[in-house]
Amino acid sequence: MRERFPVQLFVFAFLGWTFDFYDLVLIGFIKNSVAADLHLTHSTEALMLTIALSTSGIGGIVSGMLADRVGKRTLLSVTVLTYSLGSLITGLAPSPVVFLLGRAIVGLGVGGEWAIGHSMVAEAVAPKLRGRASAMLQAGEPTGVALAAIVGYLLAPVVGWRLVLIGSSATALLALVARRSIYIPNTPAGRAPSLRDLTGAGVPSRMARAWLLGVFKLGTYWSCYIWLPGFLLREMHQSVARSVTWMLTAQLGQLLGMLTFGVYADRFGRRQAFCAYSLLTAAALAPLAFAWQALSAHPAAFWTVMFALGLGSGCTAGFGALLAELFPSEIRAGAMGTTYNLARAAQLGAPLLVTVAVQGHGLAGGLSVPLILALMTASWVWTLPETRGIALPSLKRSNT
Repeated sequence: MRERFPVQLFVFAFLGWTFDFYDLVLIGFIKNSVAADLHLTHSTEALMLTIALSTSGIGGIVSGMLADRVGKRTLLSVTVLTYSLGSLITGLAPSPVVFLLGRAIVGLGVGGEWAIGHSMVAEAVAPKLRGRASAMLQAGEPTGVALAAIVGYLLAPVVGWRLVLIGSSATALLALVARRSIYIPNTPAGRAPSLRDLTGAGVPSRMARAWLLGVFKLGTYWSCYIWLPGFLLREMHQSVARSVTWMLTAQLGQLLGMLTFGVYADRFGRRQAFCAYSLLTAAALAPLAFAWQALSAHPAAFWTVMFALGLGSGCTAGFGALLAELFPSEIRAGAMGTTYNLARAAQLGAPLLVTVAVQGHGLAGGLSVPLILALMTASWVWTLPETRGIALPSLKRSNT
């Protein structure tokens, strides 16, 4: 009998993740108006941009652990309400302190959404479709960025940043109401497993190896995309129009990369997919780092390289399925949230690492950082077991 794809559950998980990421990045498009109206200092403005990312790590770890204990549907509703409340507070904020408090609350909700949504989708779909479902869910990230760009560039100048933030809060609440109209599993895992149970199932080792994979892969992404726009303008001497075109080309490639990664991973395996897409990223970064003058003289070649860079970056869409398949159901959401968010927290060192490399070796040194990290990703993924098509693990099954 052919298993049905859980369309409703997926759609509402996708909406939650899309609005989640939209709320996180929207501030980047309206920050100048907010800073002017609230008379923010430069240091406060910088904090406004980073505080939600910082608290998202805390939210991801805590929400994931609580979801395993009290049920995913319950915590999924809590995370939506949390970042919705944060947006409402920022929209009504009378002072910088209240605005920063709202952004911190947004981050707490944003961090919890990823692990809960991905673990629920992974548990609901057929094993042969798990990679594709995870990748399609992760595509809510660029969708949220696109939505934030449209609202920030076109709507905010007309209605003002306060109404935009209040409106984004209402949009998130619509997703919450929709979720309550369908069946979403809410069975808690019950008693927390003992350390002996987890050690016997190899959880600590898997978590450490998966965390390093996340550090390498997310490090590739952030160390590249934090600096690449500036590199295009300054060191590569591209015009603003060309720089924007190149970056949009990379984003289009990333969206396509996310969607194709799931198909590739379901057919050839998680490790091979991570390896292949990371090697593609490295192959695109190498000419950017060491032969950008030649690329600059041939726009078609530049287009190809930037598209390939985005395509390879699509392997970030593989973490949802991979982590769900590594950890038993009793701790799945908590382990996924902890592993992914600690890997993301490690990216706070990416700017420093690239800065040091640029100071010592210029453009080639700066882009060599993500190049090396991409190669490390392609190599390190082979230390993890292949999980394509497996039944999701459980401590109960492993102990029987």
